[in-house]
Amino acid sequence: MEEKDNIKKLIEERKKVKGKKPRFIRKDSYKRSRLGKRRKKKVKWRRPRGKHSQVRTKRKGYIIQPSIGWGSPKKVRGFFREKTVRTIHTLKEMEKISSGENIFLAHIGKKLKIEFLKKAQEKGIKILNLKADKYFKKPKEEVKTEIKK
Repeated sequence: MEEKDNIKKLIEERKKVKGKKPRFIRKDSYKRSRLGKRRKKKVKWRRPRGKHSQVRTKRKGYIIQPSIGWGSPKKVRGFFREKTVRTIHTLKEMEKISSGENIFLAHIGKKLKIEFLKKAQEKGIKILNLKADKYFKKPKEEVKTEIKK
């Protein structure tokens, strides 16, 4: 019971920190297209290395740099809805997992996703980033449309 209470407190602490956390964007990303102007994928954090950079020297009024203070506590790092989550890449990794655990699937094709879903249903494992209904209903609908044609 003490561990659960402790974990809940840590999760609440993480929520407070993440609520105040700013978006860490690259310096001058709003000026040039190659740095991310109107291109969200390019607006990644890069450490400013300029000799006279106000961001590097942490001057007041400039964008904030990522630092240790913005991180979540070590015990609750990687938690998702108060539970630990494991990322899985292969079917061998799936066999090692016990029932009742939560998993995320890595970048996997459609055929493998269907196999993962079947194994997960057998073992009673919940896949958080995949909806089972979507994959088991699609083939039936496709067959019906083909028959009508």
